[in-house]
Amino acid sequence: MEVQPHQAEDKTTVTVLVTGANSGLGFSICCRLIDEFLFTRPQSQSLHLLFSTRDTKKGDSTLRRLNAHLQKTLKEANASTPGISLLLEARIKLENVLVDLTRLLSVKALAKQLLTRGQHLDAVVWNAGIAGWMGIDYLAAAREVLTSVVQATTYPHFMICDVGALAKPQLSGHGSVHTFPEPALGKVFTANVFGHYMLTHWLAPLMDAGSRVVWVSSPSALPEAFEVEDLQGLGAKMAYESSKRVTDLMVLTSEGEASRESTRTFWGGREEGPRPRMYVTHPGVITTSIADISWILTLGMIAITYLARWLGSPWHCVSAYKGAVSATYAVLAPPDQLPELEEREGKGKWGSACDVFGHERVARTEIEGWGYGGELGARPSGSVPYSRTGHKEATRESREEFEETGRKVWREMEEMRVEWEKRLGKVEVDSASSVDA
Repeated sequence: MEVQPHQAEDKTTVTVLVTGANSGLGFSICCRLIDEFLFTRPQSQSLHLLFSTRDTKKGDSTLRRLNAHLQKTLKEANASTPGISLLLEARIKLENVLVDLTRLLSVKALAKQLLTRGQHLDAVVWNAGIAGWMGIDYLAAAREVLTSVVQATTYPHFMICDVGALAKPQLSGHGSVHTFPEPALGKVFTANVFGHYMLTHWLAPLMDAGSRVVWVSSPSALPEAFEVEDLQGLGAKMAYESSKRVTDLMVLTSEGEASRESTRTFWGGREEGPRPRMYVTHPGVITTSIADISWILTLGMIAITYLARWLGSPWHCVSAYKGAVSATYAVLAPPDQLPELEEREGKGKWGSACDVFGHERVARTEIEGWGYGGELGARPSGSVPYSRTGHKEATRESREEFEETGRKVWREMEEMRVEWEKRLGKVEVDSASSVDA
C-alpha cells in the first residue's frame, strides 16, 4: 500500500487521529482542532477527526461532548455571520475509534481497522497516557511549594510513583506466534511511548512526507528522571517523567545521523525525504484528571497553578484548552512552516506558554542537554529558557551525549518492536495482502 504525497492546500479532506480524547488535554486538542480548522482552512476543506477512547461508552460520551462543543462554536459564528453555521457544520466529521495503548493486541486491532480502510493520515497526535502515580507526599509537596511555587508545580518531585508497575500480559489467552516467555512491559512506558511507537510503525503506509507525527511530552521531562539502561523506567521513581524524556530523546534525534539506521527500519525502509516528520510538543502546566486526586485537592492545585502564573511562570496555562495550543499548531501549521523553522533553527520542543493574563502562545522550550534546537548558543525568537534551580546550559559535550543517548533509545526501541512483532504476527489487511508487523 503506497500513499501519494498530499499538499495541504490541495486536499479536500484532512484526516487527523488523536489518542486519549475522552478527557483532559486530548479532549481539548480535539475541540481546538475543530475551532482552528474551521476558521483557518479554506471553506473547500473538511476535517475528519478520528478520536480514540478505550471503550464504546467513553467514546459515545466523548462524541456527545464534542458535538456540543461544535454546536457552541457554530452558534458563536452564526451570531456574527448569520447562516454561516450551515457551511461550517458540514466541514466537520467526528469518529470514535477504540484502542488501549497498554494492550498491544488492541493497538494492532486499530492498525488493522485503519489499514483496511486505507485512508490517508495527515497527522496523528499521540496524547494518550497514564501518570503511574499512587498519591502525594504531602510533606514534600508543602516544602516544595513553600520554597518555590513555580518550580514545585512545573517540576514536581512530590508525586509518589508506583515503581515497577507492569502492563498486563499481552498474549495471555490469545496464543502467541512464539512459545518462549513473554518479556515484561512497563505500564507507564507502554501507555505513553511504546504503544504509540508500535502504532506509528504499523500506520506508516497511510502516511507520506507531508504527514505529521505529533508526540505530547511534558515540561517536567527531566534528565535525572531517565536512565538509558532502564528504558522502560521500571526502576524509576519518576516513571511518567522518564517516559516523557524518552519521547524527547526519540523525536529530537529522529532526523539525526546517529539514529539513521534505526529510523530507516522503523519507517519500513523509507529514506529520509519520503518519511513523515515527528514533532514534540508539551501543554505547559494544566489541571486535568491525570493525577487522580480528590476534588478538594484539585481545587487547591488550580489555585496554586494560577498563583504560579501570576508570579511570572510562562508555562502555567492552567486550562487544557489553552494547553492544547502547541499540539494544534503542530497539526495545522502551514505545510512548510515547521520544517523551515526546524531546518533554520534546529529541531525543537514546542510548548504551550502564556502570560500573566492567560494569553496563550506557542514557544520553543529549552531542553537540558540539547538547548532550544541542538545549536549551541542559539536562542530562537519566542523561546522560553529553563528556570529550574541547578539547570545547566547545553554544551558541546551534553549535545553529543544527548545524541548518543537518542541513538541508544532508537536502537533499543527498534529491537523491542521487532521482538514484539514476531510474537504478535502480521496485521492482516485483507485476503490479498498484508502489512508486515
